[in-house]
Amino acid sequence: MEIMVAIVDSGSTKSDWVILDDFKKVFLKTETIGFNPNFISRELIVPEIESNTSLTTVKNSIKKIYFYGSGCGVQQNCDIIIEELSRVFTHAEIIVREDLTAAAYAAYRGKPAIVCILGTGSNSCYFDGQDIRIQLPSLGFLVGDEGSGSAIGKQLVRRFFMQKLPQDLSVEFEKTYNLTVEEALKNMYHTTRPNAYLADFNKFVVERKDHPYFQKMVFEEMLNFFDYQVLPYKESNHAEVNFIGSIAYYYEDILRSAAAELHLEVGQIVQKPIESLVGYHIQYIL
Repeated sequence: MEIMVAIVDSGSTKSDWVILDDFKKVFLKTETIGFNPNFISRELIVPEIESNTSLTTVKNSIKKIYFYGSGCGVQQNCDIIIEELSRVFTHAEIIVREDLTAAAYAAYRGKPAIVCILGTGSNSCYFDGQDIRIQLPSLGFLVGDEGSGSAIGKQLVRRFFMQKLPQDLSVEFEKTYNLTVEEALKNMYHTTRPNAYLADFNKFVVERKDHPYFQKMVFEEMLNFFDYQVLPYKESNHAEVNFIGSIAYYYEDILRSAAAELHLEVGQIVQKPIESLVGYHIQYIL
């Protein structure tokens, strides 16, 4: 079998895998759960990959892996990913970068821009086409992740239990989830992926995003994101702001309204970066 290259975009919820053959053509696409080392036990990584027959079929032919992951902004976490992937892909050179690098590559359209991730978590950087500048740290869902799926989910759950939701939304939430305080606390404090758990509640908000209450709630969360993650960049007064991630995609109208209030120019919004990321590798890296 020919030499293959794997390109992986791994969030906290799921990972998108694309395998290219030696002609730089897509050989296969597949998914696994997200491998954020801040939330998932390293012992789960190998079994998850080995349960994917598409990957195990080609594992010995993969010679290079470009892995871009949430939580991989610190070397310790990069090392965990390299060590675990090398147990499966024994013939591969493994290159690990944080998810912001993937976002910068996927959103690149030939001109400098502020690039933001708005998915389960959130983050931002400035990319001029050559260098990525990360000015602000990622503080995770407990302290940071403004505007993200976990932040909006956290708002929803808190407002439901603290009786802040309007009556109609409160009744619908109770009917949809039948959620007890005990169950919510267990999932937030005693499971491996609490950020993904909270982000899952966005389904409820997205389905009702035209409700005036949710319009205001999400709008305020997006303003919060811009305040913490975009405005500190000196380029924010002239550079385009591009977005990667499902939260930016689903709340695009509210996101653009919040940006307009702050006189920011939002460029493109890409729901799933993997296709653009693969295109960037074919054009600039491979």
